[in-house]
Amino acid sequence: MGSQLKLHTVVKLFGEVLAVDNVSLTIKHGEFLTLLGPSGSGKTTTLNMIAGFEIPTSGQILLEGRDITTVPPNNRGIGMVFQNYALFPHMTVFDNIAFPLKMRKMSGKEIRTRVKTALQLVQLPGFEKRYPNQLSGGQQQRIALARALVFQPPILLMDEPLGALDKKLRDHMRLEIKHLQESLRITVIYVTHDQEEALTMSDRIAIMNEGAIIQLGTPMELYESPESLFVADFIGESNFLEGRVAETDGNRTAVETKQGLKMWVERGKGLQSGREITVAIRPEKIQILPDGAEEPLDIVNRFPGRVEEVVYVGEASVYGISLAPGLVVGVKVQSGPLANRHKPGDKVVIGWRARHSLALH
Repeated sequence: MGSQLKLHTVVKLFGEVLAVDNVSLTIKHGEFLTLLGPSGSGKTTTLNMIAGFEIPTSGQILLEGRDITTVPPNNRGIGMVFQNYALFPHMTVFDNIAFPLKMRKMSGKEIRTRVKTALQLVQLPGFEKRYPNQLSGGQQQRIALARALVFQPPILLMDEPLGALDKKLRDHMRLEIKHLQESLRITVIYVTHDQEEALTMSDRIAIMNEGAIIQLGTPMELYESPESLFVADFIGESNFLEGRVAETDGNRTAVETKQGLKMWVERGKGLQSGREITVAIRPEKIQILPDGAEEPLDIVNRFPGRVEEVVYVGEASVYGISLAPGLVVGVKVQSGPLANRHKPGDKVVIGWRARHSLALH
């Protein structure tokens, strides 16, 4: 079982630049936690402090209750996989993987056994005598992973490890890493700026911006219930409609947009009448309602519109639909034999449920 790690009010300054701002975080035993954010958000600096490559300006890092804040990297027992693999080009695959074991002065027999096991884990048995330049990018990444796992670390850190791979191989390696993590029950802290990568691999995601954790939760929590405009915009795609609170009816709140459209949101608690807010709606939550069919009663937001553009992306078609001058919303419709094919200029009616409108401010 992987180890528990705690960051307590960690701050990192580079001169006068605040890179990490008062971060507190607990990573659970055997958890796959991703630090997700744009470039410069502090995620790699946070990872480097956990690894020991950077020392916090203030705060504590605890591994199983032991303070490792100033412990050198080689004494932390933490595995690390980098984006550029960091393999030794003059060493064979065997020697690359064996390197951390030799540093720990293990016996030759133990080293051979562990290297063999590590190669089987990453599905590259028989590659011992090859050199890094004889391997593909995906194979090099697997060897780097094997080297990080061979000394059985309680925690594995991964910094943009799939960034150099093509999309198809990247998608495959995501699943490989996740399956490996689950089978070994190892704790993984993963850094990426790729939201799809974070959503598909993580148990929890910490979204970072300007050195701070903006929101922490499961992929579903972050996607379905973002707590800020930043999170709603960074995770997935959203339509943002600006308006003000017009009225409240039970557990629903009516918002009037700047273009004069009135829509209902379900998450409007504590919003005072007249307050300016932004409503976020995911494109796949909006339906193009069929002509003449009986519409579901819970689709309380219904508006006529005009198709401005259609973009076919394979598994779906994305429609840009104008509801009013200056107001175009994106609607994503899954492809299939029953999907209507609308063209630019078509008049349509779109709708969505109140619970799919997120009131953010």
